[in-house]
Amino acid sequence: MQATILVVEDEPAIQELISLNLEQAGYMSLRAADAEQAIDLVRDELPDVVLLDWMLPGMSGIEFARRLRSDRRTQDVPIIMLTARTEEPDKLAGLEIGADDYITKPFSPRELNARIKAVLRRRAPQATDDAVEANGLRLDPVSHRVSGNDKPLVLGPTEFRLLHFLMTHSERVYSRAQLLDQVWGDHVFIEERTVDVHIRRLRKALETSKHDHLIETVRGAGYRFSTVH
Repeated sequence: MQATILVVEDEPAIQELISLNLEQAGYMSLRAADAEQAIDLVRDELPDVVLLDWMLPGMSGIEFARRLRSDRRTQDVPIIMLTARTEEPDKLAGLEIGADDYITKPFSPRELNARIKAVLRRRAPQATDDAVEANGLRLDPVSHRVSGNDKPLVLGPTEFRLLHFLMTHSERVYSRAQLLDQVWGDHVFIEERTVDVHIRRLRKALETSKHDHLIETVRGAGYRFSTVH
């Protein structure tokens, strides 16, 4: 699943360079020159990672990060601070408001990509290209293939995204509302019971390889992917 990276940087040349490098690395980039513009973009689409410049006109990067962390909808979005500040107190200030990482300028595209991948693996593994496997069930987001005990399984696009999210967050229970936000998007307004329909379809597809039992219903709470039986 292609990850969306929001680049909040007021220097046009730096913003352009970062965005081009991200797109070459396979990411989708959104661009904002200040916090106010970034707020509008986040309102329309929740990014997988925010690359945030410390020094911005108007609202500072630190204040914008604090605002993201105080909102339930955006509190879990990974933030990587970009700054020319190299003093330890500045780094600590960025981390204390909830930034996940901190990169000082200048930095190489390879370093930035490595930091993004590390944050995604830690905070949003469903947005990476890493294959996931459990109990003979394997999902490869690059080839968009799923196999059970080395035999191909046929899943619809929604069932594929649903399985990818659940497999990358195994043993955790997610409510229908949480799954709607994570799999369908937080700006899609559909009935929560829609999740039940797609869970049934997913289990049906997994019956072929006898992996359907890995998708558990937790009464009164939601669903989880579990290999503990």
